[in-house]
Amino acid sequence: MSKLRGISVIFDLDGTLVDSEPNYYEAGRQTLAAYGVTDFTWADHERYVGISTQETVADWKDRYGLPVSVDELLTVKNRHYLELAGSATRAYPEMRTFVGLLAAEGVPMAVASGSSPEAIAAVLTGTGLDAHLHTVVSADEVAHGKPAPDVFLEAARRLGAAPSDCVVLEDAAPGAAAAHAAGMRCIAIPYVPAQVDAPEFATAGLLLRGGQGEFTGRAAFDWLCRTA
Repeated sequence: MSKLRGISVIFDLDGTLVDSEPNYYEAGRQTLAAYGVTDFTWADHERYVGISTQETVADWKDRYGLPVSVDELLTVKNRHYLELAGSATRAYPEMRTFVGLLAAEGVPMAVASGSSPEAIAAVLTGTGLDAHLHTVVSADEVAHGKPAPDVFLEAARRLGAAPSDCVVLEDAAPGAAAAHAAGMRCIAIPYVPAQVDAPEFATAGLLLRGGQGEFTGRAAFDWLCRTA
C-alpha cells in the first residue's frame, strides 16, 4: 500500500511546474507597449508574480491610467501570451520527476492557477504534463484569486479530497497564503529571491529557500512520505 494513500497534491503552474514567467513578462511588455507604456521592466513584472492575470491587468489600468477596459487588456495580454505559451514554455525537470513519482503511486493531482483556462491548457499540452495532470482549475472559474483560498478549495472539491489531506506546491507569497487559508500544507519554492522572507512563506510546511535550484523531485516525494 502506498505511503501516500489519502494524500492529494495541488500544483500552482507558473513558476512552480513550469518556467513561464519570462513569457508572461514578454506578453505584458508587449501589451503595455501597445498602449504607450514602454518602460515596463522585469522588476515591475515581479510584483505580479502569483497574482491572477485578471487582477494584474486591472492594476495596470489604474497604475498606468490606461484608457481601455480590463476585458480588453485581458484579451490582448492572453493573445500575446498564448503565442508564446505552447512552444516556448519549459517544464522544470525536477518537477516533471516529482509528477512522475506521484503518478506512479496513484496520487490524485490537480493544477490550480491564476492563468486563464486557455493558457493553462496550452502550457500543459505543450510540455506534455497533461499526460498526468487532468484536473485543472483557473482563477477565472472562482470568485476570488490568490491569496484567497478559492482556487485551491475548488481543486480539492474536484479531486474529492478534504482540504486537510491536500499538499500545495507554490512559488509565490499570495499562493502560500492561499494554501494556508485553505487549510492545506504547502511546499514553497520561492521564484523571486527577494521574497523568500515574506511572512506568507513562514506558514509553509517545507520552505526551499533556494527555490527551484534546491528542489528535487525525490526529496519532495520523500518528505511527503515522512509527513503523510
